[in-house]
Amino acid sequence: MADPASGAPEAAEESLHAPPTESLRALALGAIGVVFGDIGTSPLYAMREALHHTRDTVSNEIAVLGVVSLVTWALILIVTIKYVVFLMRADNKGEGGTLALMALAQRSLGRRSTAVFFLGVIGAALFYGDGIITPAVSVLSAIEGLKDAPGIGHRMGPFVVPISAGILVALFMVQAKGTTSIARFFGPITALWFLVLAGLGIYHIADDISIIRALLPHYGVIFLWDNGVLGFIILGSVFLAVTGAEALYADMGHFGKKPIQAAWVILVLPSLLLNYLGQGALVLSNPAARSNPFFEMIPEVIYWPVLLLATAATVIASQAVITGAFSMTQQAVQLGLFPRIDIRRTSETQAGQIYVPQVNTILMIGVLVLLFTFRSSSNLAAAYGIAVTGAMFVDTLLFFVIVKHMWKRPTWQAWLAALGFGALDVTFISSNLLKIPEGAWLPLVLGLALVVIMWTWTRGAQILTEKTRRDSVPLLELSEILKARAPHRAHGTAIFLTSDPDMAPVALMHNLKHNKVLHDNNIILTVHTAETPRVKEENRVQIEPINDDFKKVTIRYGFMESPNLPKALGLCRKLGLKFDIMATSFFLGRRSVVASAQSGMPLWQDKLFIFLMRNAANPTDFYKIPPGRVVELGTQVTV
Repeated sequence: MADPASGAPEAAEESLHAPPTESLRALALGAIGVVFGDIGTSPLYAMREALHHTRDTVSNEIAVLGVVSLVTWALILIVTIKYVVFLMRADNKGEGGTLALMALAQRSLGRRSTAVFFLGVIGAALFYGDGIITPAVSVLSAIEGLKDAPGIGHRMGPFVVPISAGILVALFMVQAKGTTSIARFFGPITALWFLVLAGLGIYHIADDISIIRALLPHYGVIFLWDNGVLGFIILGSVFLAVTGAEALYADMGHFGKKPIQAAWVILVLPSLLLNYLGQGALVLSNPAARSNPFFEMIPEVIYWPVLLLATAATVIASQAVITGAFSMTQQAVQLGLFPRIDIRRTSETQAGQIYVPQVNTILMIGVLVLLFTFRSSSNLAAAYGIAVTGAMFVDTLLFFVIVKHMWKRPTWQAWLAALGFGALDVTFISSNLLKIPEGAWLPLVLGLALVVIMWTWTRGAQILTEKTRRDSVPLLELSEILKARAPHRAHGTAIFLTSDPDMAPVALMHNLKHNKVLHDNNIILTVHTAETPRVKEENRVQIEPINDDFKKVTIRYGFMESPNLPKALGLCRKLGLKFDIMATSFFLGRRSVVASAQSGMPLWQDKLFIFLMRNAANPTDFYKIPPGRVVELGTQVTV
């Protein structure tokens, strides 16, 4: 037996805790590469844009102390307190993000709420509005460092936009191949970037140690109070320092709460604060540096390595946004907000590694149009921020529902949380609205277009389901009719896909009407999307016998999963239902939709819905059904 004084028990205890620690470190490093890319590249332009508005109107000392104080407390109040401390507690089976929060709020209410649904739609639309700007402003802000490069800076101005475009095109082109092979480098590169941010900050804080005063909140409050409208305008630029806060919450499912929280508190937040303090100290000691404080703070001897690292960090930040757009699209399709769309997996082992060709193409075109239209990160920064503030406000409103109905807190506590965070959100929204004439209208217009598309698709699908139900025969009634007049029998199994398992599917009725046959085994198959990110394999399939001819099968997927019907039907064997793909025919109903002015939607909306239906992914491909086992039977419906 070990001697208690020898330290063996302590060593044993240490070894027990070692694996989780290593796991936490690995996850935290991965989170740094994916979650914090956007907020980590903000020092390239946030301070510059905020100080730009103070030029010739406010004394240098007051401006610098005020701006650094506002940035500091925006990072603390919005990112740390709102997201890291509170919102990350509101997870949907470990997943975060606006749509996950919407599903969680719907479940906590116990019913489908139109208001909550619309909040989720608006939040998702604003996410795309932000996503189309982030790659352009991030990469361009880094490449603009070439203008200050030692020796060649004065000649590089005309090449900044073409070089940025080349990098972005290459980034979008590699998406189809997947990023699994290079993603393992994202964490170390971004961690090194944060260490460089911290090092540059510490190096320059000595330029004017009095910058430490900016950590006190009253400098920011006094600055806003004394400068009135100007201070309000500057808040819009200060907000650039916290863009990317939504990513903390949206990417929670990939890494977990603790790794993200640990990475933020231990590395990311201290590095950002040190860098902003360093930029402030530099501008206090050298007011001319305010024109581009980040690149002015880089010593000439390490300028090129830091510039290359900054470019790598902005590419990684852009990759995170693109991946986020793919994930958001997958969630939106599963929740019925978008039509079926081609979603491809780029990794056999990583569930989150997906590629959405249509979204990738639209994002690339949009980013390049922005790049060549605005042509500088300062111009792009004017369009940046409004979508993020709107998405944050949506999160606050949904958080109110969670606090009151899921956590069962008193109403006054729910209101206190909503009003506290809501006041911050509304203040920043108002300041960003002032940037609408300068380009902030762009993400709002894009967001509005996406809201119209999502609402049209949801409403059109609802009308189509109601009309189909009115024209259909209840399945139990059809079963009784077939008992009285037995049709010819065909060997094998027929699977009829339908969204309404209580009614006879259109494809089944057409098969009986035109082919006058019924298979030996008939399965009425419904694919149901749960309000959770993923569904356990043991809960995937549910079988409900109706009679000797028919069985209802329900297959459940989470909103973060891609359907694969043959794989799911293979689970039926464990439940006593024989399934052989080579003896099975899948019958799909293909509806030809015609616009009608007397329908439930305006004519223009009918035409938009028909356009979306025609461009939706083929259900054979979407559900991973072997094409040789599919029979499609069509019908015409008016909407």
